[in-house]
Amino acid sequence: MSTVDRENGSYDEKGSLEQADQKRNHVEVTETPPPANSWAGTAEETRLVRKLDMRIMPLTCILYLFSYLDRTNLGNARLQGLPQDTLGGDSTGVLFDWVNSAFFFSYILCQVPASVTSKLFPPRIWLGCAAVGWGLASTLMSTGFNFPGMIVPRVFLGIFEAGFGPVIPLYFSFWYTKHEMGTRMAYWFSFAAVAGAFGGLIAFGVQHAQTAIANWRLLFIIEGIPTVLMGFITMWLLPNRPEETSFLNEDERRIQLERRSRGLKADVGRVVNKKHISAAFMDWRIYLAGVIYFGANCALASISAFLPTIIKTFGVTNARAQLLTVPPYAVSAVVLTLTACVSDRLQSRGIPMSCATCVGGIGYLLLLTVPDDNHVRYFAVFCITSGTYTLLGIIIAWMAHNLGSETKKATGIPMYMAIGQCGSVLGSHIYPTVEGPRYIKGFAVSCALEFVASICSIVLTISYRLENRRRDKKYGIPDPDAAVDTTELADEAPMFRYVP
Repeated sequence: MSTVDRENGSYDEKGSLEQADQKRNHVEVTETPPPANSWAGTAEETRLVRKLDMRIMPLTCILYLFSYLDRTNLGNARLQGLPQDTLGGDSTGVLFDWVNSAFFFSYILCQVPASVTSKLFPPRIWLGCAAVGWGLASTLMSTGFNFPGMIVPRVFLGIFEAGFGPVIPLYFSFWYTKHEMGTRMAYWFSFAAVAGAFGGLIAFGVQHAQTAIANWRLLFIIEGIPTVLMGFITMWLLPNRPEETSFLNEDERRIQLERRSRGLKADVGRVVNKKHISAAFMDWRIYLAGVIYFGANCALASISAFLPTIIKTFGVTNARAQLLTVPPYAVSAVVLTLTACVSDRLQSRGIPMSCATCVGGIGYLLLLTVPDDNHVRYFAVFCITSGTYTLLGIIIAWMAHNLGSETKKATGIPMYMAIGQCGSVLGSHIYPTVEGPRYIKGFAVSCALEFVASICSIVLTISYRLENRRRDKKYGIPDPDAAVDTTELADEAPMFRYVP
């Protein structure tokens, strides 16, 4: 007989919630629980998904908007006098590169422990505290007066953001099925592109502000304080896990728990399966995903930190360069969302990713080969942002399903992200000021890595397709919505099927 404890939110999945409710009222239950996909496609499920979208998506998307603003505003601050005020002019750009990359060192080191540890805490508290932490770190960037004073808050920014980005795909997997994840992750990740556009508009406005402090200091304050406030709002409004949140009534909870078990039955709850941690470290596909993420992040970090500088080489003013960063980001958000919708409908990730990275690679080729036509170079920027953001949004959804269990997701997702963020460190050091305005080395490296990511995406999708075919032949074709027990073997369970 199952039990549910409303006070501590515990749930024993050997029975249904209805049985648990009746046991509390001392009523004997003889009925069996509903079949695994009894709510699929019903009006009740549609209403529940709409309710989830109305609460979860705005909160997490706005958090990611602030997250990306706070990590990338350094590129805008560079044009507002930050190197002159704090780095002694930094004519070579080397000190600025180290300030930019300091974030990634702490971010890389903390992702896996932060993501695994997050399973032991209520999501709203964990994510809310992370937002407060990185918001304070970003705001304190405005107080820096020398190189160490800029490095320290960037390091803490990376520590706190490591508890947010890799945790969101895991959190979404509590609520959304594999047919819904791609679109939701695209909505979420597209706010990185929105942040690029929004950050350019904010920087444009701050550039014209007449204040007692430097414009770049005002920029950090304006973009940091709202993050702190949003962190406290998250602690109040974001739903906890389905089995313990007060956001759902009992009927909605029953539907959501059935939805979560649709396709797999994993190690749910505040538990960590140590065998699945080991399995993640031994899974070669996670490392290949890391190579893909590495290439995309090198391009993304380069564009995020240096796009205003690159556009300035077109011969425009600083203020206009800030403004011209907006359209490429806006277009990339639209392209990412549309591609993710198609990917969800087709249940195919690798091929759209490969196509997207080819588009990004072509953009870098244009920057390399057409140095004198600013119209072509600006079009190339659209290709780079659209291709790179699309790849990153889809691969997050891809891995969020294909790792099988919660613990393996909590380990594997930050693993490939940590590998990928090493590309961000590289991207921070391949655009030294002395190599402008052509930046041949930076463009060439980013171009090559985009095409490497494209090839690896094809290899990964072929691998998943061959493994699915092997299991179909050996174990039979499973019902796509049937619950697959992944508590012991994670994605290696015989009836588990990958999204290719």
